[in-house]
Amino acid sequence: MRKFEGKVIVITGAAGGIGKATAKKLAEQGAKLTLVDLNLNAVQQVISDLGLDDSSVVALQANVAKEEEVKAYVDATVEKFGKIDGFFNNAGVEGTTANVEDYPTETFELVFNVNVKGAFLGLKYVVPVMKKQGFGSIVNTASGAGLIGSPGFVGYNSSKHAVIGMTKVVALEAAPFGVRVNAVAPGVINTKMMRNIEKNTVPEDTEGARKAFGAAVPLGRYGEAEEVANVALFLLSDDASYVSQSIYTVDGGQISQ
Repeated sequence: MRKFEGKVIVITGAAGGIGKATAKKLAEQGAKLTLVDLNLNAVQQVISDLGLDDSSVVALQANVAKEEEVKAYVDATVEKFGKIDGFFNNAGVEGTTANVEDYPTETFELVFNVNVKGAFLGLKYVVPVMKKQGFGSIVNTASGAGLIGSPGFVGYNSSKHAVIGMTKVVALEAAPFGVRVNAVAPGVINTKMMRNIEKNTVPEDTEGARKAFGAAVPLGRYGEAEEVANVALFLLSDDASYVSQSIYTVDGGQISQ
């Protein structure tokens, strides 16, 4: 039997590299999915690429920083499927690269709205559903950047530190109700986000930036979205039934906690 047969999983940032890779693996394992993204056309393309139909998937457009839109995707999932077994709280943006004195305030606010407020609102509305059920697993997407400092990334790094803090707090709050909360902390992953970071870091030599980022990893390469998805699936699954309040780095050995 497939591990996620009959399970209902919500994924935010579902049209991004990690979101799509996770959706693919979950669908292959029999999960029913609510796929949420700001770009509805991109989500619908994911559904088409995966060959899914309306019986097993809901596609929803939502700005995760807007409370009414978060409540709507949670309500729509419960109305359609009757429960939420797992939540991959994954939507995020990287912002720009600049020292603190030059970092645009509006960019800092955008990064915190999506990465922190968006994660908070997802937890705010999913956790009560899971508490009422008496079961559920939540995986937040943090980052290796949430465990270290990186010059030029004051917005992104500090936002991911906040996600790790929320993970630890909510894991303790939810544990008495049979709900587990963990986080994945990817390193340099071969996605559109890293293309943007390469461009922001060394605009005149993005290929050189990519080589330098890869060379800094003990395993000597970028990770792939599927490798992050593998860890997310483990944490969402019953195989991780005694795992909570944990931060799983997926970074080729780059960051020491």
